Amino acid sequence: MPTRTELTDDRQAPRGGSGAAAGRPGKRGILTAGWRRARRAAGGPGPARWSAVAVMAAFAAVYVAAGSPLVLLAFALQLGQLVPALRQSGPRLVLLLAAQAAACGAAVYATGTSVAVLGFLGGSLLLTPWWPAAVPVAAAAALTGPVDSFISMLLISLVCYGLTRLADLADEVHAARLDLAAAAVGEERLRIAAELSEGLGRGLAGITMGVRAALDRPERSAELLAEVAGAARDCLADARGSADRFRAMALAPEMTSARALLAAAGVATEVRTGHSEPLGPAGALLGGVLREAVTALISRGTATHCLIETGCEPGRVWLAVVSDDTTTAEEDVLGGLPERIAAAGGGLTTALTPEGRREVRAVLPDTGRPAAPDGDSLRWAYRLSLAVLAAVLAGFSLKALLLVSGHQVLPAAALLAVVVTLHLRSVHGRHPVHLALMALLTYLPMAEFGRGWLGMAGFLAGPLLLALPWAVAWPVVGAVMGSVAVIGVQLGLSPALTVNYTLSTMVTGLVIHGLLRLPGIVRELQAAQRRLARAAVVEERLRAARDLHDLLGHSLAAILLTCELTRRLPPERARGELRNILVMAERGEADLRSAAGGVRRMPLDTEAGSARSVLAAAGIDAGVSLAHDGLSAGAETALSAVLREAVTNVLRHSDARTAEISTAAEAGGVRLRVRNDGVRATGGRRDSSGLGNLTTRLAALDGTLTAGAADGWFELSAWVPGRS
Repeated sequence: MPTRTELTDDRQAPRGGSGAAAGRPGKRGILTAGWRRARRAAGGPGPARWSAVAVMAAFAAVYVAAGSPLVLLAFALQLGQLVPALRQSGPRLVLLLAAQAAACGAAVYATGTSVAVLGFLGGSLLLTPWWPAAVPVAAAAALTGPVDSFISMLLISLVCYGLTRLADLADEVHAARLDLAAAAVGEERLRIAAELSEGLGRGLAGITMGVRAALDRPERSAELLAEVAGAARDCLADARGSADRFRAMALAPEMTSARALLAAAGVATEVRTGHSEPLGPAGALLGGVLREAVTALISRGTATHCLIETGCEPGRVWLAVVSDDTTTAEEDVLGGLPERIAAAGGGLTTALTPEGRREVRAVLPDTGRPAAPDGDSLRWAYRLSLAVLAAVLAGFSLKALLLVSGHQVLPAAALLAVVVTLHLRSVHGRHPVHLALMALLTYLPMAEFGRGWLGMAGFLAGPLLLALPWAVAWPVVGAVMGSVAVIGVQLGLSPALTVNYTLSTMVTGLVIHGLLRLPGIVRELQAAQRRLARAAVVEERLRAARDLHDLLGHSLAAILLTCELTRRLPPERARGELRNILVMAERGEADLRSAAGGVRRMPLDTEAGSARSVLAAAGIDAGVSLAHDGLSAGAETALSAVLREAVTNVLRHSDARTAEISTAAEAGGVRLRVRNDGVRATGGRRDSSGLGNLTTRLAALDGTLTAGAADGWFELSAWVPGRS
């Protein structure tokens, strides 16, 4: 029965070249499919800027509620400071500051609004080159208003300055995300180049020297060819070993390869990915388990469905391969993997599930992940967010101390220190115990401190908004505000003062919520940037592994095969093959440069000619018919890699006598077909990385790969879209 399977990459890859695709990559060119998702997850600086707006609006709302509409104008002008372009323009900045000074001055000195409103002007001045001008503004507030209002003015100035600078830092970090990832990739390329040049570079140079010596000294050609063949064999083993090491950081390529092999064997496959890359040493062990389990599954030939699933738990990462294989669990042979996994602190089990399905499960400690570079801007942003939060909490606490009696200052200060500490700890997550303690510290001291402690209800509202879902938090905050109103009446406060305390509870809560949220936003951005850099490094190593296998590995295999065949030829024919080997060695050096980080275009017609020569040297009649046009460099390189893999498979896994290589325009793109007779009736191969690599390359171009056998012929077919 004819069989044909389409092999697809289970990752959503964008258009554009991958790995050795054409065009020298710049900062944006290094963005590959695997870590574009991490870049999207990193998001932008918007949350920090919106939090700044919310906190400033909360401050302004207090004075608007007190009957000063001019504060709205001062607040609107303050929002202009959140636009960096306005602060960088001299005339516009002067006009903005003048308008804000007029609005704040009119609000304070014409309508009697609290001098705290001058904090908006002070914060704006601190953001400009004329920041010393904020000192006379603060002095005017100190001379005009009471101490309480002066403290509020300083708080507003500090908050406006700190939050705006924090939003600017978030912008800078977001804008530099590509530079950070590009730097990580650049460092990784240097490490890869040094590692490959040390062994493979010298090996290829030795091959070239050996071939040239055989051309110069025909009488020793057989001896020298034997040495060249040995060097090629060593280089091939070295290339495969390096590719395996580069792939070991990530499990995703092995899952792609396993899915492709199972699909080619007619096994319906489902993949569920629950881990994050890179895995470090655990990735290599789990990849080995997956390869062995899938190979055994295909060789038995009884399964029709397979589930490959991964997941992460605190301190652990696991892999499960579940199938409807009819054999018993005891029949599985996993080589030395159980001992290796046990030595790594994990466990490997094979068992039958209650549903009668066969499961291979490996669990390993989730340790040894490679570190990602960290940016100075993020560290400063996090420290600044904590500093602003601490300063505001200290300012609110100082305002509360002004309202308590002299003999109560020390115990009140001690309680406030506990409250501030609990708030600073809240930036690291939700703490129900801390929240309950805050509630006690909010209400119990009111019996002793009276009105002086009533403003502390806002300290409770902020953490409530942070810890609870909004649908629950707002009713709870409403209840807190209601309790403040009731307590205000019981304390005999005037209706106006009671309303002021009630509204201030909500405003203070919003301010503290925004300030508590900001360190979390910075940490989220920091974590996302780390994931971005780690993903970039993983993708670079996987690109190097693909190039080593698909490009250099096939060049070395062709050199090795041609050397073995040339040794059996008469001298007059051997000389021509030696020249072919020399060309292959030069191509191998170019492949090595590509794997080490350089990129080059691989012309498909050149690869087809080389493929025909290699097949002819092996006694296979190869027909070549190329009828394509308009391929991008990346698409042509990908199809050339497919052709190399197909030719190697013809030589290694068939008894072919005839092969056909053709290209044709199809469905707005180009299709490459490589067909051969002499198909062997064998099961799945353990070396499954070739199909997985090709699937990844083509998926990055929105292309497809199909493979199948019919009537004794095997066909590998690849399609890529035309030039966009």
